[in-house]
Amino acid sequence: MSGVQTIRVGQDEGEMRLDRWLKKRFPQLSQGAVEKMCRTGQLRVDGGRVKAATRIEPGQEVRVPPLPEPQPAAERAQRPLGPRLIDSDVQMIQAAVLWKDEHIIALNKPPGLPSQGGSGQGSRHVDGLTEALMFGFKDRPKLVHRLDKDTSGVLLLARTDRVARALSEAFRSRTTRKIYWAAVAGVPHPRMGTIRYGLVKGGGGRGDNEKMIAVHPRDIDTTEGAKRATTDYAVLDALGTRASWCALVPITGRTHQLRAHMAELGHPIVGDGKYGGSGQENLGDGWGAQLGGEISKKLHLHARSITFDHPITKKRMTLTAALPEHMQRTWKSVGWHENDVPDDPFAEDE
Repeated sequence: MSGVQTIRVGQDEGEMRLDRWLKKRFPQLSQGAVEKMCRTGQLRVDGGRVKAATRIEPGQEVRVPPLPEPQPAAERAQRPLGPRLIDSDVQMIQAAVLWKDEHIIALNKPPGLPSQGGSGQGSRHVDGLTEALMFGFKDRPKLVHRLDKDTSGVLLLARTDRVARALSEAFRSRTTRKIYWAAVAGVPHPRMGTIRYGLVKGGGGRGDNEKMIAVHPRDIDTTEGAKRATTDYAVLDALGTRASWCALVPITGRTHQLRAHMAELGHPIVGDGKYGGSGQENLGDGWGAQLGGEISKKLHLHARSITFDHPITKKRMTLTAALPEHMQRTWKSVGWHENDVPDDPFAEDE
């Protein structure tokens, strides 16, 4: 084991996530080990407690607790980069590739697959399968954002550190645009609007298992831990008054933002048991009297498209992901058609 180390962040390392910075310096560390060090307060930045996703800045000092010694190079060369990947997982993640060039890989992430490991997520996740996405490159691609475990759709990975930093900065500065599609209970009124409720952690788990509580805009500044959150929504089609197909644009990027916001609006996302959108929790009249079969059992939230400036070519790009199978079945059963709606229903509004 090494002793306690204090490492100063270099000028070219600013804006990196703490977990990626640490694993680059200490390849023997797993994501779970980094998160545990943060959770127990052993890993600190400028003396303060931090999370694995904290962005570090040049000049900051990182306290690193004693770490296991890295393996000798000869042993590392004989070992695979990680646990041996199952052939079916390799085929699944490679089939999910939506588009790629030498700088970026875009996936249509399947529902049920976590973006990263961590508390309660197990070992099967996108980050753990990136060895299957190297396609001849020497380094694994890196996640630059994430989707909830049960949310499907467009997910970007960077193939180099330079591109990862540029894309991460684009997400922080909100020059990227993500449009989600969701089936929700009832029909929001008005049919287009903006939700500005703040969000605060309500306990009951961590990461994808944590529930967020909506806070009225007037109470955000006086509610400890509350963060401002903004979502644009538009109704694209409806099944009478029972359910509707909505486009959602997260202006901010809070945990469970779209799910908590739609629930607060009184129109939870179909299949979202945590926020009241499962048929089992809505047994009254109208939509809750079952849409039929298995429709209400899986989360109906899909990252339909992402628009961003390519960090290298500078070209403005839009990537679009097909609906997952369970949402395709729902669309077919209620008579909604993907080609009948605009790619960006907010475009005329802007």
